[in-house]
Order: sequence, then structure tokens, then C-alpha cells
Amino acid sequence: MKLYHSNGSPNSRRVRILIAEKGLDIELAPVDLGAKEQFSDAYRAINARAVVPTLVLDDGTAIGEVPAIMRYLDEAYPKVPLLGVTPKEKALITMWERRAELEGFASVMEGVRNAAAGLKGRAFSGPHGYEQIPALIERSKQRVANFYTDFEARLKDVEFVAGDRFSAADITTLVTVDFATKAFAMPIPDDSVALKHWYDAVSARPSAAA
Repeated sequence: MKLYHSNGSPNSRRVRILIAEKGLDIELAPVDLGAKEQFSDAYRAINARAVVPTLVLDDGTAIGEVPAIMRYLDEAYPKVPLLGVTPKEKALITMWERRAELEGFASVMEGVRNAAAGLKGRAFSGPHGYEQIPALIERSKQRVANFYTDFEARLKDVEFVAGDRFSAADITTLVTVDFATKAFAMPIPDDSVALKHWYDAVSARPSAAA
């Protein structure tokens, strides 16, 4: 297998962390986003959407989209399950991972892509160009602030985002916080004590460096 990824891509990092947590040895093939390598004919032949990451299996099958890649790896290599074992656990992890992605990760992405000067005409990733809407930046900030408030309330009651053990929901939430901090100047608020405690714990895991 081979994972096409970019070191600067938060979505790529979500998959790299899962790979590290599961102890898998998967070849990493870098895609230079700065040089727009994702739009090359060679890469479009692998992923027509021109985005990273993409997992290419031994038989040549290409799997795009982070949730799909995570699902494949978790089911193909079940020794360290990160998407749940029982139907209940699977549902809860999927629910919280989805919330982290939609309420947090997507909010940061919206703000960053509508604000960055280098992304003019590229307000959405993918094969089609869309103009930036600067007015959305403030709304994105509000969405991220609400994400922090909601996940602070959640983490007052549980050790990990989806319950009592580390899962894909924690991976997406961790990457969201780092993305918001570094690319959108929105770190965890000082009064979010539970969220900070969780963040310090998961950031200390070796996989967080992936």
C-alpha cells in the first residue's frame, strides 16, 4: 500500500496519526501542494478530485476521503480498533468523529480558505475553483468558538471524545485544534480547562507527531 499525502495537509495528518496508532508500515508518497502537484495529470489519474490524502492498495484500488481511508485501515487491520468494536461503540465514535469534522475541522477550513491570500479562487479544495467570500471569516471564527465551547462541555464528562478510550474522534479533534491554532490563530480558550487537559494528554501520544 501507499499513502499519497502532504506534510502540510491536516487531512493527511489525520490518516498518518491513525496509521501510527495502529503500528502500520505504509509507504508515504509526498504530494507537493505548494507546487500544485495535486493538479498534475499523474496525480489526477490517482485521485480525480485532486486532493490528498489517497490510499492506494496493492491491487491498485485508490481510496480517497479521510473517513473512507480510516474505515478501510481499521477493518483491514483490526488489532488496534480506532473506530469501535461493538455496534454501539462504532456508532458513538462515528457520531463524535463526524461532529468534530463538521463543527470544528470544517469551520477552520472554511475560515482559512476564505482568508488566505494564496488561496484566491480556491475557496474549496478539489478540482473546481471558487472565489473567496471574506464575509465568511467572522462566521467561521464564531463556529470555531462554539466548537470549543461544546467540546469543553463534552470533555468535562469523559476522558476521551467518544468515551473511555482513544479513537478516531480524538484524532480529528486533535488535528482540528492544531489546525485552528496554527492556521487560524484560534487556540483553545484559557477557560476551557477540560479541553486543555484532554489536549495535553492526547498531544503527548507518540502518534501525535505523525
